[in-house]
Amino acid sequence: MLALRLASQDWLRPWDPLPSAGGMGSPEAVVDRAIATADMETGQRHLVCRGDSGAIVGMCNLSQIFRGPFDNACMGWWRGPAGGGQGFMTQGVLLVLRRAFEQLGLHRVEANIMPRNGPSKALAVRCGFRFEGYSPNYLQIAGRWEGHDRYAMTREDWEGRGSG
Repeated sequence: MLALRLASQDWLRPWDPLPSAGGMGSPEAVVDRAIATADMETGQRHLVCRGDSGAIVGMCNLSQIFRGPFDNACMGWWRGPAGGGQGFMTQGVLLVLRRAFEQLGLHRVEANIMPRNGPSKALAVRCGFRFEGYSPNYLQIAGRWEGHDRYAMTREDWEGRGSG
């Protein structure tokens, strides 16, 4: 994972949130944090790997998992530059959605995506997310506040989509 993050630094820079003040932003720190927080009640991190070689192509995260009447999580993903256009991220996102709804018992998963990130928006739609609206100044990306398009899926959407 560290090798992929190091090789992908320039590729990911326009899309990565900045760490909080005093936070860890080096690739090494990002990987250490990902490992340390991979399996928590409030978040899950999942590697997306090639089926043939097992090589890591990216990651899909569930964060801000809330239980109770909300039963919601935010989903995010990233990939290295060589991992696009081959279906790996689609398969990875679908597997994490299956985990979210069928194993973790969540009711709703949302994905917030910058409007200029066409490939991520297409991935969300391909996986069955529906567009819900726009959130201005949602997240600080590469040093500036960026609005995000909000996509979501409920358990009912997941169950109604046929083969999952």
